[in-house]
Amino acid sequence: MKKYKSKNRLNPSEYIDGILKGDRVLLSRAITIIESNLESDKILAKEIVQAILPSSGNSIRIGITGVPGVGKSTFIEVFGKHLIQQGHRVAILSIDPSSQRSKGSILGDKTRMEELANLEEAYIRPSASGDTLGGVSNKTGETVLLCEAAGYDVILIETVGVGQSETAVHGMTDFFLLLMLAGAGDELQGIKKGIMEMADMVVINKADGENVRMSQMAKRQYQNALHIFPQSESGWSPVVSTASAIKNIGIDKVWNEIKKYKKLVLENGYFIKNRNHQQIQWMYNNINEELKQLFYGSTNIKSHLQTLEKDIIEAKISPVKAAEKIIGEFKNSFEKNSK
Repeated sequence: MKKYKSKNRLNPSEYIDGILKGDRVLLSRAITIIESNLESDKILAKEIVQAILPSSGNSIRIGITGVPGVGKSTFIEVFGKHLIQQGHRVAILSIDPSSQRSKGSILGDKTRMEELANLEEAYIRPSASGDTLGGVSNKTGETVLLCEAAGYDVILIETVGVGQSETAVHGMTDFFLLLMLAGAGDELQGIKKGIMEMADMVVINKADGENVRMSQMAKRQYQNALHIFPQSESGWSPVVSTASAIKNIGIDKVWNEIKKYKKLVLENGYFIKNRNHQQIQWMYNNINEELKQLFYGSTNIKSHLQTLEKDIIEAKISPVKAAEKIIGEFKNSFEKNSK
């Protein structure tokens, strides 16, 4: 393997050629550039992404979420190894909006999935850090494109815990998988209706030993719950299945259902329609993030915000009026600079 000096930036063409050849070192370094907040790296990242764009998109993107304790890491590792045995190359990415605060709470990814991480056909990348979920999502979206260009034809994007990141993952994937447990009190386990509604497949994991009977009962309950939701635009009816990642039971069934789904949505046109919608939504997300940075990055705005915060606390101005005032100032300064 070719060696590169770790801190030196290469020419854009070196990253691009390396990615297209499936060089994991250059892929990792290019992703680091995408995650960087340096202006010079942002310019370089845009050039790399633009260049590899025609070579991206040739994968199935699968979102995976699950309740705490469901065995998500074990499931992903066993599932990933199954895919590799089927001849696929697999990239595992994560969305963790808390990673900025925890300084990478899932840096243990590679140790959690040690067997998978050691396989040449697998690539595991912890979540990008970001001040906002939108910022993390945009960086993950670009990472997906780079992994596809590097030859990974199955992209698994996992959420960390159950919370705010499901919608973001759903918005950048083709198929959404929800991992659940049987017999954990309330069968719906506090899962928000919206998350259930997003699921293309519900897998009840740890369906082994004494859990088999309870898992079958839970399966029927989830099937009944999913019937309440309206038919998806994709034409797909969500599937409920049981599995045991630790015993390697039911993993092939999960992949077979995903293949059925892909066949259906490719034939009825929904696959492309959904991808196009996601791309356009991604543009709007980027606009929102750029505007936020432009607004909060202004020295004048920062100074005025501090004054307004003080005025709100002292009841000199209402929060609504304060927001109107600061946005008015921002618009005026923007219009003045654009003349």
